[in-house]
Amino acid sequence: MNPRRIARLLAVVIALALGGLVAAIVIGVGGLVAVAVFTIGGHASHEGAASPATPPALNTANLQSAATRGVTPNDVVTERAFAVASRSVVYVDNVGIGSGSGVIYDTTGDIVTNAHVVAGAQSLRVTLATGKSYSARLVGTDTADDLVIVHIDATGLPAARFAASGTYRVAQMALAIGNPLGLKQSVTAGLVSALDRTVQEGNGAYLPNAIQTSAPINPGNSGGALVTLDGVVIGIPTLEATDPQNNNGGAAQGIGFAVPSSRVTYIARQLIATGSVAHTGRAYLGVGATDAQQSQAQGFYNGGNGGNAPSIVGAIVQTVSGPAAQAGVQQGDVITAFNGVSISGQDDLLTALAHQKPGDTVTLTLDRNGGSISVRVQLGELPAS
Repeated sequence: MNPRRIARLLAVVIALALGGLVAAIVIGVGGLVAVAVFTIGGHASHEGAASPATPPALNTANLQSAATRGVTPNDVVTERAFAVASRSVVYVDNVGIGSGSGVIYDTTGDIVTNAHVVAGAQSLRVTLATGKSYSARLVGTDTADDLVIVHIDATGLPAARFAASGTYRVAQMALAIGNPLGLKQSVTAGLVSALDRTVQEGNGAYLPNAIQTSAPINPGNSGGALVTLDGVVIGIPTLEATDPQNNNGGAAQGIGFAVPSSRVTYIARQLIATGSVAHTGRAYLGVGATDAQQSQAQGFYNGGNGGNAPSIVGAIVQTVSGPAAQAGVQQGDVITAFNGVSISGQDDLLTALAHQKPGDTVTLTLDRNGGSISVRVQLGELPAS
């Protein structure tokens, strides 16, 4: 190998050994220079869980070995991230119904996965990355976040590390590890495409603050791990986007969503402790709403003028209780703005609400019988499902 190239590889080793830094790899190929920048060793947080056994550290020997195999330093980093994280990803068999993935939450047998993976289960089996299989039992379910904890009678398990909030960023590389279509221990790669998305699942549940990723997610990936290049879990892949113009609502390419790690640990701790969620941490307005224009088209709203009112854009209140009722919101009101931001329908309202906390006070602009009024509502906490 060219001595100058060996020197560059040694520089990579030094940079990686520093952990938490941004390593810039500069590799000369045929007179051209390719630069790859990635983050290694971000902070992680997971109360009560041990770190998984770590594969051999990156060093001169394995980088030189990789070079003789024609493998780039970038490949070495990706391979190591998979080696670190994949041992914590399991295969979940909802016997007779379907299968998915799960992530080992702690060393004593608790595993987190999606609620829809185990829906309707009569019998559950979990297979570790080692191939060893166990019968599993349901500990607790949170359908609002599409999360459950299942338990196997095993100890000394390689628990995953879960990232703390704010330790991953848009455009950072990510790996999705799981069992798509029953193909165990599969990995795909992509980017963290966006943060803080509000998305709706097939069961109607809304997931706030979801991570959007371009790493391909397929049926069976649900409940697995979305990890950064240090092998730390940043999210639980939950669903892929659909495209109404693609094969009658088929999957959209390169758009998947994951429940963020901070939400996973917040819910998992409660489920493990009590089997249920006592505190959702989500803001609660207390209205059931739908798109106003859709309701007008179906003749459910007439604006107080015998059906001759101009078309109203917003979210029409169908049911009202709790904080909204106490503030004077009425059935039939159309919410046209939330804290001064226009609301065009139900999705806008849910997205706006997702960025609030219990106890916050918000201002709603309402159309009531053709007139505009404003009310202030102190938000409550969304009841647990």
